[in-house]
Amino acid sequence: MVDDEPDVLDLVTYNLTQAGFQTDTAADGAEALRKARSVAPDLILLDLMLPEMDGLEVCKLLRRDAKTSAIPIIMLTARASEIDRIVGLELGAEDYVPKPFSPRELVLRVKKRLEQSAGAPARNSFVVGTLQVDVSRHLVTVRGRRVELTATEFKLLTLLLQRTGHVQSRDQLLRDVWEYETHIDTRTVDTHIRRLREKLGPAAKNLDTVRGVGYRFSPDRN
Repeated sequence: MVDDEPDVLDLVTYNLTQAGFQTDTAADGAEALRKARSVAPDLILLDLMLPEMDGLEVCKLLRRDAKTSAIPIIMLTARASEIDRIVGLELGAEDYVPKPFSPRELVLRVKKRLEQSAGAPARNSFVVGTLQVDVSRHLVTVRGRRVELTATEFKLLTLLLQRTGHVQSRDQLLRDVWEYETHIDTRTVDTHIRRLREKLGPAAKNLDTVRGVGYRFSPDRN
């Protein structure tokens, strides 16, 4: 739980502890990043209005780090405008709870999110509109026609599909697809995305560019 208000930390900690969870707290963004990397929690409750480093920046840094990129994040904040929610979700938060909040509802949301994380099996195939990907067979088809991808293009597409709905920064993609080859320029990611879009054709409509951040594969748009 990350919040600079002691009363909120106490309230949330008490209710989560009563529900059987083991909790830890941080009062600012730097402490949150340090603890997330060392403790590797199952879930992070993150306030947006933090001193020195706001919650959006913390979320962005968590998603860029391979050690913390998969940790579910629930944003808990008084900033409940539509744009705040959209930005938070685009940066990779799984849920958004405005203040003031019901402790009971918050506990239920935490339980549901953890159940979803624990029950999510590793996927071997994806179907998004006309796009079909069979991971084990290294097979990609669009409208029933096979699409020939390089090994790197296939790995990039599969990773984006596995993280559907979550924005992946260029640096994150370099680490996860190119495996920390730091000599590679981030423009390499843009080049591979462009080639991937060309090969996928109409199925590339779900591959979004998030300006100033990176890329995201969105759910099917009917």
